Amino acid sequence: MSLQDTLSKHVKQAVLETFNVEIESVEFQATRKEFAGDITVVIFPMLRYVKGNPVHIGETIGNYLVENVGDVNAFNVVKGFLNIEISDSYYLSFFSNITNNSDYGFKSHNPEEKAVMVEYSSPNTNKPLHLGHIRNNLLGYSVSEILKASGKKVYKTQIINDRGIHICKSMLAWQRFGNGETPESTGLKGDKLVGNYYVKFDQEYKKEIEGLVAKGEDLEQAKKNAPILLSAQEMLRKWESGDAEIVALWKSMNDWVYEGFNETYKNLGVDFDSLYFESNTYLLGKEFVTEGLKSGVFHTEKDGSVWCDLTDEGLDKKIVQRADGTAVYMTQDIGTAIQRIKDFPDVGGMVYTVGNEQDYHFQVLFLILKKLGFDWADNLYHLSYGMVDLPSGKMKSREGTVVDADDLIDEMAATAEEISKELGKLDGYSEEEKKQLYKTIGLGALKYYILKVDPKKRILFDPKESIDFQGNTGPFIQYTYARIQSILRKANLNADVKLNASQIALHDKEKALLKQLQLFPEIIQNGASQHSPALIANYTYELVKEFNSFYQNVSILGADNEHEKNFRVQLSKVVAFTIKNAFQVLGINVPERM
Repeated sequence: MSLQDTLSKHVKQAVLETFNVEIESVEFQATRKEFAGDITVVIFPMLRYVKGNPVHIGETIGNYLVENVGDVNAFNVVKGFLNIEISDSYYLSFFSNITNNSDYGFKSHNPEEKAVMVEYSSPNTNKPLHLGHIRNNLLGYSVSEILKASGKKVYKTQIINDRGIHICKSMLAWQRFGNGETPESTGLKGDKLVGNYYVKFDQEYKKEIEGLVAKGEDLEQAKKNAPILLSAQEMLRKWESGDAEIVALWKSMNDWVYEGFNETYKNLGVDFDSLYFESNTYLLGKEFVTEGLKSGVFHTEKDGSVWCDLTDEGLDKKIVQRADGTAVYMTQDIGTAIQRIKDFPDVGGMVYTVGNEQDYHFQVLFLILKKLGFDWADNLYHLSYGMVDLPSGKMKSREGTVVDADDLIDEMAATAEEISKELGKLDGYSEEEKKQLYKTIGLGALKYYILKVDPKKRILFDPKESIDFQGNTGPFIQYTYARIQSILRKANLNADVKLNASQIALHDKEKALLKQLQLFPEIIQNGASQHSPALIANYTYELVKEFNSFYQNVSILGADNEHEKNFRVQLSKVVAFTIKNAFQVLGINVPERM
């Protein structure tokens, strides 16, 4: 039981016994640094139940706690805030319980609880992964790991958007301008090669539009009538009808892309338990469009297109199938959700990691699934996130102005190498060890910079700033972890000296560190419930700041006696594995030396 849970129970009892009133909850906050105390009870919310002066109420509860709760040493009241001082023995008892628990903060899975499926990445097979995909992958992977650490069973998945007009654009451009080139013949990763043809299509499309406008056609009509676009639309119709030549080209180019994607995922350090392909799930979606027509959830317009009217729910009308019978994104998303529950019956909810430009799409999807009668639709969550901008501006895939994911990963390692060489602390490392360290630091910097920001906020990503060895950055936290490992190697811990609380008087810095450590399990649970890696990232930075303050003010290896030295070394060790656990759920590695 946490300190807050324990105190909450006693505060409720104090109010009941002294004021003869029951209160539902107790509000806590951290004690402000200028006042004595370890935790603060906010009295003002109690005034709905207890009539009187907030200071008097606080003093009455404080006196009760000192008299009846062994771990409460003293208190003070400042206006409507009851600041409580907790005994050293409480923190030392907590510490002795976690000293050898390397999984500290993580909760075991309850087999009776329903599993959660987290979708992320979900790229189109017409271009390589870029910076926007990196944020998506890092968020989805981290939320999966945080949910696991909170005690949930988790399946990680993606839907690969391997069909549709965008895919046909790359295929058509390769067919017309590719001269039979392949990843092998060009030396390019398959996803990059295919992405080049997506850009090529756009270039040719724009030329054709300009030509039509020059002949006097209206711009909007020119966009619709450009021959290359009409050819791509015809290719999509042929693909959906199973044209052998088109399907063979589609399979070949998609295979190139998958090989490239897998290399990027490996370098980024993310993985999946299952894959879904839009080319399969859109068919199930079309089946449920037919079911929805029968049940009255959908209706057919005069042109033959199928729609869902959501105006009674405050939304709009949404197309679920085109007039020519081809599927839209909504069709495949309906099919994918249903297929996943069929494949994984223990799943009780799903998390969709998709950018905030799709907020409305997911409102509609979840509502349609409810209308189709699926009770699990109540447990669907859109992990909506803001875009990633660069100092140079917004990225556009079709114009070839994106920051390629592979290039960015390489650039981060190169920047880490440059800075590490400037600091000159890598004596005794082999070239292979250095290379691995640069990658660990570079990737850690990238991941931390992105994950420390609330998912809903837009990010301006600056690679140089992210790799700073000072401040709220991944390398700063990694360096602190490596520093602790150095302390542990030098410590030569005496296993015969057991922790004896009666022989230890906590220094203020030790107590502050223990208080921060105690918050970790709650932070994991909050991160899971809010789907926010930012909570874990910023907690870790606060923990590291507390450790560095402790390190600068308290001698660890030069302690006055063996009991103190052992305690401080053990405390450092617990901080290290808590950092490691926190970074583990963020998908970040920690180096043993730096």
